[in-house]
This record gives sequence, C-alpha cells and structure tokens, in this order.
Amino acid sequence: MRFEKANPNPEYLIKSIAEQGYSLETALADLIDNSISAGANKIEILISTEDEPFTLYLADNGKGMSESRLRQSMEFPSESPETTRAGEDLGRFGLGMKTASFSQTRYFSVFSKEKGTQKYAGRTWDVERLKEKGWQMGVNSPEEVESSIKGYQKVSESFLKPFEGFEPNTIVQWRGLYKFENYIEDAARKEALQAQLNETTCEHLSLVFHRFMERKTDALEIRVNNKRLKPFNPFPVREKGIRKIAPKQKSFRSDHIKIDGIVLPSRCIDEVKHSQTIWTTKHRGLFDMEGIYVYRADRIILFGGWNGLIRKAPRLQLARMRVEVGNGVDHLLHLNVAKSQIVIPHDLRSGFESYIIDLKTEAEREFYNRGIRRFNEDKQTENRELFSRTPSNKGIRLELNHDFPLICALESALGESEKLQFKALIRMINTTVNKIKQTHEDTPCVKADSPNSFTNEEIKNLIRQLIEGGMSKSEIRRSILPLLGHTPESYPEDIAALFN
Repeated sequence: MRFEKANPNPEYLIKSIAEQGYSLETALADLIDNSISAGANKIEILISTEDEPFTLYLADNGKGMSESRLRQSMEFPSESPETTRAGEDLGRFGLGMKTASFSQTRYFSVFSKEKGTQKYAGRTWDVERLKEKGWQMGVNSPEEVESSIKGYQKVSESFLKPFEGFEPNTIVQWRGLYKFENYIEDAARKEALQAQLNETTCEHLSLVFHRFMERKTDALEIRVNNKRLKPFNPFPVREKGIRKIAPKQKSFRSDHIKIDGIVLPSRCIDEVKHSQTIWTTKHRGLFDMEGIYVYRADRIILFGGWNGLIRKAPRLQLARMRVEVGNGVDHLLHLNVAKSQIVIPHDLRSGFESYIIDLKTEAEREFYNRGIRRFNEDKQTENRELFSRTPSNKGIRLELNHDFPLICALESALGESEKLQFKALIRMINTTVNKIKQTHEDTPCVKADSPNSFTNEEIKNLIRQLIEGGMSKSEIRRSILPLLGHTPESYPEDIAALFN
C-alpha cells in the first residue's frame, strides 16, 4: 500500500466545522465559557455598528495568556477532548472559540496578555487568507495590536454602565458579522443585529450563566453594550406555591448525575399574560420554558423541551426538570461542539423516563386544578350558582354558569377539539332547560333517586379532589352538595367528618 497526502481545503473545512448549530447567543456563550475557565468575573460584549463591516468585541479580566499560550489556543483543536479537565473547566473539544467565532464571522482576532503585564500579543484567522495561502495564521504586528486595542477602548467608552477599574486581559474581535451583513437588507441590518443582541442574546446569557451571576462571592458580571445583565433562575424554589419533586441521584462512571423537578403554581399561567414575571424571561412563554434543564459544571447547556423522551404539551407547561452533570462524562452524553445538545445514554434513559412520569403527573394535576383555584381567588365573582339568570324579552333565561367551579375546572382541562364539543353540549343543555323550566325555579333540589346516583364514597372522593384543588369547604357545602341532593341536615357521618 502506498500513501498520498489528503490535506483538507482550509476554506471548506473552516466553513463546514463552523456550521455546528451555533446562533449568535450560543456562539457568545461558548466564548464566555473560555472567560470563566480563565477565572474572569467581568465580561463585556460590545458591538460597533457605525460602519460596515460591523465589529464585535468580547473582553474579560481573566488570567490572560502568554504569546505561546495564545498561539496554542488558536490551533485546531487546541487540546484533546479526552484530556482530564478541572471540575470548573467549561471546555470540551478545544475547538469552541474557533468554531463559535467562524459561525458568525470570517475574520477574527484574539489579543491577550498575562494578568499583571502590559504587552498584548495578537493572532488572527482570516478565511480569505486561508483560501489563498492555505493554513497560515496571522501574527499581528505591535501597530495592529495597538490599533485594535484602541478601537475596543473607544467602543467601550461610548457605552454606558462600564465596569469600574476594568482591565481586560483577553479581547476577542470579530470583524464582520456575515449572517447579518450578507443576508439582511441594508436598512434592516443594524436593527436586526441590535434586536438579536438586546433581546435574544441577553436573555440567553442571563439564563445560561445564572448560577455564576448569583454567586455570593466573586459573582460573574456581564455587560452587553449599555446593559448590565441580571441572572434569570428558571427554578425559583423559594416562591410560594412551588411544588418540589423528590430528587434522585445516580453514580455514572466517574461522575454523578442528579435529577430534581418542580411544578410551578397554576397562578403563573395568568400572571405571565399580563406582565413580566419571575416565571419566564421577557420574550419566552411558559410553553417555551417547559422541560429539561441540563446543568454541566453550573452552566446550562440544554433547556426547554424533553430531549425526545416525551412531547411538549400545554398541560405540562408548569413542569421543569433539572439535571446536574459534571464535565467528566461528556463523551458518554455525546455533548456536541456547540454545547447545545446531548444524548441520554441507554442505561440512564429508564431512570429519566420514570422520573418524568412522576413530574408529569404532578404538573397535570396542578394544570387541571387551576380552574377551581382561579374561581376561588376571584374576589369579584358574585354569581356562584350552577345556573345564571338573564332577563330577556321572553322572561328569565337560565344558562349554565361558566364560572361555576366544576364547569370552570372541566373546561380548563379540555383540549381545543373537546372544548368545541363541550360548548355544543352546554348550548344544548341551556336550550333544553329553558324549554322545560317551570315557574318554581327556586324550589330546593332533592336527591335524585336513580341507579346513576353518586355513592357516599364517590361524593367523599369528589370532596377531597375539590379541597385538594383549592376550593374551600364552605364553597363545597354551599354550591356543590345541594345540587347532588345533600343538605347539611342530611349529611351522612362520614361525609360530615370531612368538613370538621
């Protein structure tokens, strides 16, 4: 056998490996991983849109790099994915900075100095240069380094809310953001970029790095143009009404995996419709944030959805499941380069599915009971009768009251197709009742003597369900039991005991 060289075309390779599922926010998150691993607690992301090509800077106050270390970090890859990493190291393949950068730009530079020193070194990757000259990395001259550092400082000073005494040791510069400049019309480019940065990106970073930002000591601070980011914790476990599911933990090779879940209170369904709340980020809804949150070394790498274990559904929008993993089992979870996708191993899948069943049950119970709770919490509601009475030119018309607790709860639990059938049934009942009603419409109800009557055991179970759903005992006595044929004087002892 003989051998021949098969060197990859650098332009094609760079453009191919850059397409790893990155968006602007996930690419920036990958750069922030490097900053955190370097010990940074202050990071600023700045964009200059005065001229094209647009320029983005990400600067941090981490430990920085010597020139030789900078050169190594710019190689493809800079280290083996099989290297044993420190517990707080957020890296994986040694490709993140390069692939993340090339997913957004075709020309990027890194300038760095070791903490406590003054002289920056610079290295640059340029796809056009690769296309013409092959695998050649740019070594920035002192003049180029100084010019780029001054450009960064000018942009930094043009924005508000700077970090006091901030001295960056590493600065990443993207020159040209081709996804905005090449594919969006001239007039809309700036607006699209600013919206992507100020809305989607800020929310993403506030969520993904919330634990680092919430630390009591040496908390991470992130500045994006004029904005200082605030952490968003998707598990507000101290809030009133949160239902916690018992955690589980399992040893997995050289690491541990911990699972725990929460069910949000049903009141948040209404709260998020009217204002920004602690339950969701500003531009996401409960349905978007339902599902699994995978934390790797305190950094969220996956959130929303159920990772193929079950389907998302409106009735599960109150459910959130937290999965804690270290960085020692990345290869077993098939963590991708963008740190945005995992595959749950076969020997863990059954445990995940079992836990999700418990979480799903509790979430559905909270969701289906919200109608009863909403009824009881509405202090303005006065009509709590089964039928409402509406004056008309043909006399008093009786209609089933949609605010009646059982009707409200049932209607809330139905899907869209069932709601249409339920609406038709209500209309038919209203029509029939008004055809047969007589003048003595206020005659007290009597217990129906029918084979389909409720047994005492069924009534007790119903009472327990209503109480569990948040309905008061007095409301059950006044609005429910009389229509089942029971007055306080006729309660059997076992039913009366439930109200003591």
